[in-house]
Amino acid sequence: MADSAPKSRDDWYQDAAEAQIQSERMNRAELLNGRVAMLGFLIGLLTELITGQGIASQIGFGLLGIG
Repeated sequence: MADSAPKSRDDWYQDAAEAQIQSERMNRAELLNGRVAMLGFLIGLLTELITGQGIASQIGFGLLGIG
């Protein structure tokens, strides 16, 4: 009976550590996702300034061959 208490305590620590690692990975992934989104938006704005066409025009009409 004495062996079951430390085992459950060890399981709790393992589960808590796993949850913390998962949370840290999620935070890093969200941070990277936000940075990539900001970079994409900036590139779109710079392209709009250089070409004189709006982002929607670049994406939509460029694919259709119009403009």
